[in-house]
Amino acid sequence: MNAVELTDVTKTFGSVTAVDNLQLTVPSGTIYGFIGPNGSGKTTTIRMIMRIFYPDRGAIRVFGETHSDAATDRIGYLPEERGLYKKMKVGDVLTFYAQLKGFNNPKDEIDKWLTAMGLADRINTKVETMSKGMAQKIQFIAAVIAKPELVILDEPFSGLDPVNLEVLRDAIIDLKRNGSTVIFSTHDMGAAEKMCDQIFMIHNGKKVLDGTLQSIQANYGNDTIRLRLEDPSVLASVNGIEKASDQGNYQEVRLTNGSDPQQLLSELAGRTRINLFEIASPSLHDIFVRIARPEADAS
Repeated sequence: MNAVELTDVTKTFGSVTAVDNLQLTVPSGTIYGFIGPNGSGKTTTIRMIMRIFYPDRGAIRVFGETHSDAATDRIGYLPEERGLYKKMKVGDVLTFYAQLKGFNNPKDEIDKWLTAMGLADRINTKVETMSKGMAQKIQFIAAVIAKPELVILDEPFSGLDPVNLEVLRDAIIDLKRNGSTVIFSTHDMGAAEKMCDQIFMIHNGKKVLDGTLQSIQANYGNDTIRLRLEDPSVLASVNGIEKASDQGNYQEVRLTNGSDPQQLLSELAGRTRINLFEIASPSLHDIFVRIARPEADAS
């Protein structure tokens, strides 16, 4: 059974169509990434899956059920707007969230998660005294404490430092390893590339990408060349380049349609020393920019 199925789903707010005739299938046991620009419809889609919003048209099934409180009880949700009871102690607030989902003896699970997150000594700390990163990890634990079958995380990495980001990534992968399905929205294209079995992109309310990273990259071909040149300025006058950008330690160019990478290599070799020349698929970041900002991408 698929964890989530959306069929012909449309949601409007006044004259704005936030989600437009969306078809989406999230297989059970996968990590499924939602990407898209701000205002594209990601959070609206997540809130419809959570039954916070209802679609104007179409059907949403969670675990095969169209409308069911039982299905909702099997979901853990980390909302975009974080919210914990700040006056409560960590252990008490996590116990409260567990009991909301029918998990009445969560102490061992709370201890396990606090240890995994490096917060074992914070069980009696009031939430209001914790740093933003600590509080975000507590919010994550609250979403998963009752061992949900489906975990939905809206921008889980927002504001985290690299160390805590790695801790959370590992925790999400462990959820999948233990049988949960994970949907998360993110602007971190690197995290989506590394973690997701499948990636869905929504833009202006419409689905524009859906599949594995490999299948998405294959649709865009191998038109990207990574270079490390002694004199990068020569790229400005070389034929066959649609776009060139400086990535710091290397340069990246996209070839015009039909251009031959070997011809580019030959032309560059006559002008400057080449320390790196690599034909590559476009990154998810590059594909995102091509779709979301075509006017900037072309400049």
